[in-house]
Amino acid sequence: MNDKAQNELERYRALRNEVSELSEKLAKLHKEEMACKKGCSECCMHFSVLPVEYFSILQELKANPPKEYRELDEEADDCNFLINDLCQIYQSRPFICRTHGLPLLFMSQDGDEWELSTCPLNFTAFDDFHSENTYPQDTYNSKLFLINQEFVKNYEAEKFGDFDMISMNRLVSDLKG
Repeated sequence: MNDKAQNELERYRALRNEVSELSEKLAKLHKEEMACKKGCSECCMHFSVLPVEYFSILQELKANPPKEYRELDEEADDCNFLINDLCQIYQSRPFICRTHGLPLLFMSQDGDEWELSTCPLNFTAFDDFHSENTYPQDTYNSKLFLINQEFVKNYEAEKFGDFDMISMNRLVSDLKG
């Protein structure tokens, strides 16, 4: 991987750390309203991610392989790395997994109103949501998208478009290869 692509992986990891810090802060703030605990895997399923996220995770897993995983098809609904309700790649997990369970604030598809998404198990008796106690999903998705744009411009081993996604379940075959 060339230096420019590697630099975008580092930028991604810095942003991922920022997302993790905010997610941890929000989880502490909402600890009374959240049913999410270690071993809860209600939201865990197979996802596809942007190339910069995928190749960052792959690089980390090559350096520190998961102890266990399943070999599922790239189109499977389940995640290869969810074993006995525990994530085997927790430290390297993508943005979407880092924010599960949190109150997610985003702009509607029409772009005319804010919408809120929460896990149906969480926030059953709480409705005082505002910008200070929600995760600003559009902000971080935009930052991630811009980093990914630079990554795909500079990643030479495989060609991707700005909107291409890669199945997380592909990681198993790439780890073996």
